[in-house]
Amino acid sequence: MGHDSLAPFIEIRDLTVRFGDVVALRNINLVIEEGESVGILGRSGSGKSVLMHVLRGVESFPGMSGSVIFHVARCMNCRRVEPPSRAGEKCKCGGVLDHIDADLVALDINDPLRRDIARRMAIMLQRTFALYGDERVIVNVMRAVEETGDTMSVQVAADLLDEVNLSHRLMHVARELSGGEKQRVVLARQLAKSPMVLLADEPTGTLDPATAKVVHESIKRAVHDFKMTLIITSHWEDVMVELTQRAILLDQGVIKAEGKPKDVAAQFLAMAGELGLREEVAVGAPIIKANGLSKRYISIDRGVVKAVDNASLEINEGEIFGLVGISGGGKTTLSKMLSGIITPTGGSISVRVGDDWVDMTVLGPNGRGRATKYIGILHQEYTLYPSRSVIENMTEAIGLSLPFELAERKAIHTLETVGFGEDQAVAVLEKMPDELSEGERHRVAMAQVLIKEPRIVVLDEPTGTMDAITKIEVTKSILNAREELGETFVIVSHDMDFVKNVCDRAMLMRNGKAIFTGLPDEVMAKITEDEVKEMLGS
Repeated sequence: MGHDSLAPFIEIRDLTVRFGDVVALRNINLVIEEGESVGILGRSGSGKSVLMHVLRGVESFPGMSGSVIFHVARCMNCRRVEPPSRAGEKCKCGGVLDHIDADLVALDINDPLRRDIARRMAIMLQRTFALYGDERVIVNVMRAVEETGDTMSVQVAADLLDEVNLSHRLMHVARELSGGEKQRVVLARQLAKSPMVLLADEPTGTLDPATAKVVHESIKRAVHDFKMTLIITSHWEDVMVELTQRAILLDQGVIKAEGKPKDVAAQFLAMAGELGLREEVAVGAPIIKANGLSKRYISIDRGVVKAVDNASLEINEGEIFGLVGISGGGKTTLSKMLSGIITPTGGSISVRVGDDWVDMTVLGPNGRGRATKYIGILHQEYTLYPSRSVIENMTEAIGLSLPFELAERKAIHTLETVGFGEDQAVAVLEKMPDELSEGERHRVAMAQVLIKEPRIVVLDEPTGTMDAITKIEVTKSILNAREELGETFVIVSHDMDFVKNVCDRAMLMRNGKAIFTGLPDEVMAKITEDEVKEMLGS
């Protein structure tokens, strides 16, 4: 890739961003050339997302100093902005593109120049699928240019969907797509602007490896075809190696290393360290039993879908049990039947409360309601109430009314069970969610579930968008909570390394069927034989 002759495009000089007394970024210096692909590696809370938001240029950060200079070419006539190499050329409108330097730190948030630059940036963020849910995919892409007042032909929209390998989904309704498909529609919508820069912040954090690979291929192809400059954050080293020419390691707001993606990734993994050995845990008698469990539903395009098809399992008290498999395998539907959110269409499922077995197929307070109050669920899309402190999030926000002293004592105790030290737990109580790192937020969200004293905790993709270090924190918090509280955990995940580190046993699901139950290593062996092919094809 010979782009040595190209001028610097984005120059970051001594950039510091503070939120109150928290320094999110400290003295960042970085030059990005036109057409370059740069990766930013770092654990949760390292400042990667803050850096991406600064570059995106649509929000103002009061505690910001230094400079973020975009060297661009801009037409004085129609205000169109192009990369710097276009300076001196004629614009489409007939005007001339002049070289101009714009410092986002100095420019007011409403400055037209700043807006013109922001408009030429494409963004892909983790977990945000800003799509029109009820519209078809092709309409979603055609509507991407509405804000600029342009219109788009069906042909152009179809071309963009070809670009991201989604031609076989253009008539689907957006909300019925899988996560990987949604991310590619997001990318197609962004490409509609034929952007200069693509900012991708953990774009595949919540996807399984096979689906992520498809999205990465699409990003790679689009960057090449649209000659974009790419800035991508990730905690997956292979993303860096495949998609970028240069990587930066961010830790606690400071650039710790810069260089070849492979070398920087190696340094990042070395930081993650080892988990330490697991202790043997004695588990109790069965607490969940399912037999021949099925869930069918009718889908408009596909007729009868067997989301779960004749699955049987037994989970013991105090066990950490994984449900694994590729997206669409039925693991989430099964977990929702275990936790009483969905009623099965066939088979039996019961949960033990004390010495009584409760039939989860019977609705109402004398049926499954007797068990559901002892089942806590942490959804993948959990959110803490942003305008309430941690202690409020753990008490009145979730309807837990306790006298203040008791609430405080219980909150501290629960935070300790998820791995905060005593002093940390006390300090965290008064903080607001946005003052916490992603790993801390996750542990608070888990404490929010545990404070209600459930016997069974269901975690849906708990490591969705996490880097290696945060993942270790969460693993420790789950093992710790089990040890302290004797909880039973059911974990839905496609992250096999995580399952191996945290689960006692796991069950592999494929096409709604329970394929195999055993130790995580045995399950992995089954995946490597039958399923890697399938995962790659998914």
